[in-house]
Amino acid sequence: MPERSKEPGAGFIAGRFGEFAPRWGQGLADLQDQFNRITRSPFGPSEEEVRANLAGEASADAALALHDAELALRGEDDDTPPRSVPRDLTAAAFFDVDNTMVQGASIVHFARGLAARKYFKTSDLVDMAWKQVKFRVTGKENHSDMASGKEKALSFIAGRPTAELAALGEEIYDEIIADKIWPGTRALAQMHLDAGQQVWLVTATPVELAQVIAKRLGLTGALGTVAESEDGVFTGRLVGDILHGLGKAHAVRTLAIREGLNLKRCTAYSDSHNDVPMLSLVGTAVAINPDADLREVAKNRGWEIRDFRTGRKAAKVGVPTALALGAAGGAAAAVLSRKREAKAS
Repeated sequence: MPERSKEPGAGFIAGRFGEFAPRWGQGLADLQDQFNRITRSPFGPSEEEVRANLAGEASADAALALHDAELALRGEDDDTPPRSVPRDLTAAAFFDVDNTMVQGASIVHFARGLAARKYFKTSDLVDMAWKQVKFRVTGKENHSDMASGKEKALSFIAGRPTAELAALGEEIYDEIIADKIWPGTRALAQMHLDAGQQVWLVTATPVELAQVIAKRLGLTGALGTVAESEDGVFTGRLVGDILHGLGKAHAVRTLAIREGLNLKRCTAYSDSHNDVPMLSLVGTAVAINPDADLREVAKNRGWEIRDFRTGRKAAKVGVPTALALGAAGGAAAAVLSRKREAKAS
């Protein structure tokens, strides 16, 4: 992966692996000015849309920076055997996390571990779990619940080191989340990896915690919500907004541009109707453990449906499977690689 330069004057978000410069802005004051200019126009995007775009772009920056830093951290100590499958440079898979890759809500699982460590009250955990129940029953995000949840989460992390959150995330993953990975979804991710493709998680969970899940599963990296930090300490503000809905789609689009991916050759997986913007962005969309609304959309659009909750066989609707496409992409990459080698010799 090519080295990415820091743009002067952009400000920095500090993470576990050091500081990186977001390409999305020129500081909070300028960001607010941008909001004011755009949202004043009756023909321009809403403030919510602007925040979603900023959240997506910041998430792509964070994901790529963390990925590069992880590779640098491995360095010469990496004893991973060489890949037998050539890299498929223009295709990737994007997986939602909650109820797609992980059984239940990852942020609630992390919150359980934090509550056990007395980082916040058990009543806060109960409140968070109740909001997740309402979301799973209705299949729709409640903006009031999201706002209050965001406020509580930001007040919790404000003033805490970013490295602390990442370290706790690794402990809590091993204690709680490791046993909650859907084996079927994990197998799908592995098949994309075996085809030489990148595999990214896309989630509203903080990017530091999402990166822990991706690392433990051996995936490329994670797109997640980015909380602002200064000098390695969280400020208690978000960059843009929570990564969901349109924000996820923008994050995927931004990462695809920077990585040279062809979105028509990419695949996305989710359980939620809220992720239709992301699913609609790629060439192959797959509904995993879908809610009622997403199941209906998938049937209408001919998207593949896989349900691991009951153990019943996947319902395959009208399109070639993403895995077949992935394997074909990997085979094509292998052919191209052999042709290049032949020419070189």
